[in-house]
Amino acid sequence: MATIVKLLKPVESDLEALLSDLRNLIGADHPILQAAAEHLFSAGGKRIRPGIVLLLSRALSPTGELFPRHRRLAEITEMIHTASLVHDDVVDEAATRRGVETVHSRFNHRVAVLAGDFLFAQASWHLANLDNLEVVKLLSRVIMDLADGEMKQGLFRYDTNQDLDTYIEKSYCKTASLIANSARATGVLIGLEEERLVNLYRFGRQLGLAFQVVDDILDFTGNDEQLGKPAASDLASGYLTAPVLYALEEKPALAALIQGEFIQGNDLEQALELVRSSEAIDRSRMLAEKFAQEARQSIEWLPPSEACTALLRMPEFVLSRLY
Repeated sequence: MATIVKLLKPVESDLEALLSDLRNLIGADHPILQAAAEHLFSAGGKRIRPGIVLLLSRALSPTGELFPRHRRLAEITEMIHTASLVHDDVVDEAATRRGVETVHSRFNHRVAVLAGDFLFAQASWHLANLDNLEVVKLLSRVIMDLADGEMKQGLFRYDTNQDLDTYIEKSYCKTASLIANSARATGVLIGLEEERLVNLYRFGRQLGLAFQVVDDILDFTGNDEQLGKPAASDLASGYLTAPVLYALEEKPALAALIQGEFIQGNDLEQALELVRSSEAIDRSRMLAEKFAQEARQSIEWLPPSEACTALLRMPEFVLSRLY
């Protein structure tokens, strides 16, 4: 089974250069913000999002070489993703991410919010300097979607009346929009025809949705180390994901526990047991598999290359986290 390190091997040196460039782009004008940003970029992480942009750029390049604007697009993608993580951690009051202190834990909430804003502003500035209006529109939409997804998540806490479509829309905003729109932007920068741009967008969208559904399954089946956060934390916070929504169809008793916000000592344990004893995990796995298959089908037209092979195996890697 391929690991993410193996899949990103064709762009390994590109990703190393990206991290070095990101530190330079942040600049030294704001010592505390720079310290926060340095902390973020050295906190590990798989770099899947910029990795996908770099792999697509190499797969689409007639010579296999990267253009400077594609490198910058990958950097912008990572800046936007990192900024969103900082804000997510503040909203969720998370103490750690991937075993490393979050920015607001290491510094304070004020610095964390400013660091997130700073990275969004930096990303917007470098985005404008690509001098491509369509790409500016695509990535600006992502920043709107991220905020929209976070607000939707907050609005629907403990709401057992929401349906799967609401969940998918929220998942798109929070996870898939960045991958989908940066994938399309990769093609825009080399003048690809509309049909292929739609394919690239669909690849990113379906891959992002598969990734989110897998994450949500792992919230019930994974351990803290695998998740990078405490297991069952989403349900405890009132965030109803695919497994919970499917379980609600089978186990009416679950609704009362969720609506009561798990006020009794063992309510959360009861809720977890109801989800795990239902068909919900299997149904969620089938949903993730469907998204992953659609992602792969969207890029089967790419010309053969090392980067193309890695991209075609990306959906399989996303699903492999379940096994």
